[in-house]
Amino acid sequence: MTHLIWLAPVAGAISIIFAGLIAANVLKSDKGDEKMQEIAAAIQEGAMAYLNKQYTIIAIVAVILAVPIALKIGINIAIGFLLGAIFSGLAGYIGMNVSVRANVRTAAAAKTSLKDALNVAFRGGSVTGLAVVGLSMLGVSIVYIIFRDVSQIVGFGFGASLISLFARVGGGIFTKAADVGADIVGKVEAGIPEDDPRNPATIADNVGDNVGDCAGMGADLFETYAVTLIASMLIGATIAIRGGITNKIPKGAANLVADFASKWITYPLLLGSAAIIASIVAVFAVRLGKKNNIMAALYKGVGAAAAICAVAFLFITKAVLGDLRYYWVSLIGIAITVLMVIVTEYYTGTKYRPVKEIAAASETGAGTNVISGLSFGFESTIVPVVIIIAGILGAFALGGGSIANPLGGLYAIAIAAVSMLSTTGMIVALDSYGPITDNAGGIAEMSEQNESVRSITDQLDAVGNTTKAVTKGYAIGSAALGALALFAEFHDKVITADAKANFSIDNPLILVGLLIGGVLPFAFTSVTMRAVSKAASAVVVEVRRQFKEIPGILEGKNKPEYGKCVSIVTTSALKQMIVPGLIAVVVPVLVGLIFGSVALAGTLIGIIVVGLMLAMTLNNAGGAWDNAKKVIETDGLYGGKGSEAHKAAVVGDTVGDPTKDTSGPGLNALIKVVNMIAILTIALYATGGVFHF
Repeated sequence: MTHLIWLAPVAGAISIIFAGLIAANVLKSDKGDEKMQEIAAAIQEGAMAYLNKQYTIIAIVAVILAVPIALKIGINIAIGFLLGAIFSGLAGYIGMNVSVRANVRTAAAAKTSLKDALNVAFRGGSVTGLAVVGLSMLGVSIVYIIFRDVSQIVGFGFGASLISLFARVGGGIFTKAADVGADIVGKVEAGIPEDDPRNPATIADNVGDNVGDCAGMGADLFETYAVTLIASMLIGATIAIRGGITNKIPKGAANLVADFASKWITYPLLLGSAAIIASIVAVFAVRLGKKNNIMAALYKGVGAAAAICAVAFLFITKAVLGDLRYYWVSLIGIAITVLMVIVTEYYTGTKYRPVKEIAAASETGAGTNVISGLSFGFESTIVPVVIIIAGILGAFALGGGSIANPLGGLYAIAIAAVSMLSTTGMIVALDSYGPITDNAGGIAEMSEQNESVRSITDQLDAVGNTTKAVTKGYAIGSAALGALALFAEFHDKVITADAKANFSIDNPLILVGLLIGGVLPFAFTSVTMRAVSKAASAVVVEVRRQFKEIPGILEGKNKPEYGKCVSIVTTSALKQMIVPGLIAVVVPVLVGLIFGSVALAGTLIGIIVVGLMLAMTLNNAGGAWDNAKKVIETDGLYGGKGSEAHKAAVVGDTVGDPTKDTSGPGLNALIKVVNMIAILTIALYATGGVFHF
C-alpha cells in the first residue's frame, strides 16, 4: 500500500505539465492590433509590479516567522512552512502571467466569434486551475514523503494559509479600491462608460481584476485544497494511532502494520490525484452549444469532472480501504459542491429572482437597492447551511461516528471535504475566466473596437460575474468542512495533552472563546472594508484632480495619467494588508496563552460558525448587486445606462465591491489560518493559560 503514495506527486506533476501545454496554446492566439497590445501591456506591467512587491513583503514576513517556528516548534515544520508559501506564490505567478496575456487574446478572438473568445478565456483560466491543484498536491505529498510523518506537514498548510490571507486581502483591497474609485467618478459623476479610456483609474481597475480574482482566489483555493488534504491525513494518522500504529511510515515498510497506517493517510491523496486527472480531461469538455449558452458550456466541464470522480472514487475506495461507506461519503462531498454551486448561482445569477428584484428596487433609488441586496445576502445563508448540516450528519453517520467514538465519523467529514474539492481545478478555472473576460471587455472598450466585439465580451463578462460568485460560494463551503476537520485534530491534541480538559458548555472559558471567535470575523471585516474605503477615496481624489487639472481628458484630447492611480492603490493595498494578517496570527496565540486551549477551542468554533455566515452574506450580496447593475446595462431595463435606476445600481455595486472581493473571500483564509496557528502552537498552552478552570 505504501508505494501508492507516489501516485500523488506524479498526478501533481502531470497537472503542472498540462497547465504549461495549455498556456503555450493560449499564447499562440492572436494578440490583436497595436492599440490593444499597448493597453494589455500596461495592465501586465501594473499587475506584475504589484505582485512582485506583494510577494516581496510576504517573503520577508515568512522568513521572520520561520525563525521562531524552527526554534520553538521544529525545523521540519519551518521547512514545510516555507515550502507552502513558495508553492502558493508560484501558483499565483503562473496564473497571473497567463491571465494578463489571455485577456487581450480573448478580446482579439471576439472579433471572430463568441466560441473562439470563450475558448481562449476558459483555457487561460484553466492554466491557473491546473497549476493550483498540481502544485498543491505535489507540495503536500512530497513534504510527507520526505519527512515520513504526518504531523510534519502542518507547516506546509500554514505557509499556504499565510500566503492566501495576504494575497486575498491585499489583492482585494487593490482591486476594489480601483473599481470603486473608477465607478464613483467615472460612471456616477462624469457619466462615462465602464472601462472608458478617459477614466484615469481604468488601468488600475483592470490590473485589480487580476491581482484580486486570479492571484488572490488562486491562493485561496490552493490553501483550501492543501489544508483539507492535510486535515484528512492528520485524522487518518490518528485512526492508525488509536489502533496502536505509529503515524510514521518505517523505511522499506512492506508489512501489514505500515499498510494499515498508510491507507488512511494515502486514501485522501489518491482521491485528489484522481480528481486532478478528471479536471485535465474536463477542460476539453467545455464546448459552446448551438444555443450559445456560455454558462452551460462552462458547467459541462464541472459536470464532467464530477462524473469522472464519482466513478474513479469507487475503484480507489475498494482498492485502498475496502469499505464502501467511504465511497458514499465521497459522493456526499460531490453533492455538496453541486448544491452549493446551484444555490450561489441562484442568488447571484442574472436570470433569477434575487438579482431581478434588486434591479427593480433600483428604480426607487440607491437606498432601496442596498436594502434589497442586504436582504438577499442574509437570506442566501439559509439553504447552504442546511446543505452543510446534511452533509456533516450524513458523512458522520456513514463513517460510523458516535458521541463515544467520533473518530471514524470525523474522518468521513474530512473525506467529504476532500471530495468536495475534487472539482477545484475546474472551479479555479471558472474563477480565473472572470478577470480574463472582464479585462477583455476593458481592452475592447479602450481600444475602441466595433460594438459587435464589445457585445461578445459583455456576454462573457456577465457570466464571469456569476462564475466568480460561484467560486467564492464553493470556497466558503469547502472551508467550513475543512475547518471542522482541523478543529477535530486540534481537539484530539488537547485531549491527548490534558485528559481532564473541560469542554463542557458550563465552563466559562468555552463561552469566552466562542465570543472571541464570533467577533473576530466582524473585526476583520471592519478593517478590510475600511481599507478599501480609504484607498478608494484616494483614487477618487486623484481622478477628480486629473479631470480638473488636465484639460481635454473628457473630450479625448489628452491622455490620463494612469500610473498615478496604479501607484496609489498599490501602496495602500500593501500597507493595509498587514493588520488583517496580524489579527489572524496573533489573536489565537494570545487566546491560548491567556485563557488556555479550552478557550481556544471555543474560539475556533466561534470563528467557523460566524465566519461562514458572514462570508456567505458578503459574497452573495456583492455578487447580486454587481449583476443587478449588469442587467440594467446590458438588457436596457428601467431606462438602461445613464438612467436614475442605473445610477442607483452603480451605488449598490460600489457597496458590494469590497464585500464580495475583499472581506467575504478574506474570511475563508482567516478561518483556516486561525485553525492552523492553533494546531501549530498547541504545545505552548496545551494544559491551560493564565486563567484556567
